[in-house]
Amino acid sequence: MLTRSPTLDHLYRLFPDSPDRPAAEVVSAADVPEPYHRLLVHTEHMTVTVEEFYGGPVDVRVLACRRDGDEYARKILLALRDGGRVVQFGLVRIDLGVCPPAVRDAIVEGKTPLGRVLIEHDMLRRIEPAGYLRVRLSAGMADWFAAPPGRETFGRLGVIYTGDRPAVEVLEILAPVR
Repeated sequence: MLTRSPTLDHLYRLFPDSPDRPAAEVVSAADVPEPYHRLLVHTEHMTVTVEEFYGGPVDVRVLACRRDGDEYARKILLALRDGGRVVQFGLVRIDLGVCPPAVRDAIVEGKTPLGRVLIEHDMLRRIEPAGYLRVRLSAGMADWFAAPPGRETFGRLGVIYTGDRPAVEVLEILAPVR
C-alpha cells in the first residue's frame, strides 16, 4: 500500500544499496528559492515543467527498477533530448494495479517519462506535493548533473492520486540550475 506522505528515506529504501543518495533536509515551500520555486512548488507533472523551463523534450533513462506483483519502483534520470544534459533525478513507486494494461506496459517498458505516459493516457492527474527538500549532491548524483559534489539544489516529494487512492509516490531532485 502506498503512503500519502513519502519521505526520502522511505523511497530510498526501495534501492538500499544506492551510492548516489544525497544529503537532504526538509524545507517549507517559502524557503525554496527561484528558479527552483517555480519548478517545484506546483501541482503539475515535472515532465511538463522541466520541458517548459529548458525549452525542449526530455527522455527518461532508467537506472534501476524492481517489481513485486503490482508494485513497481524505479530510479530514473530525465535528460534533454537535444544534448542529453541530465536535468532531473527521480525515484518512484507505482501501484500498477490501478493502471490499465496500456499504461502499465508503457511504464514498465521505461522508454517514456512517467508524466508523459500519464498525460497521454489522461490518467492519474491529481498531484499533491508532500514536501520540499534542500539537497546537497552526493558524488554519484553530482556526476549525473555535471556539478561538484556537495552543490546545493532542491527537490520535492509527492503523491499522484487516482480518485482518493495514492497511485504513485515520487521523489524529484532537480539538477542545479546554471
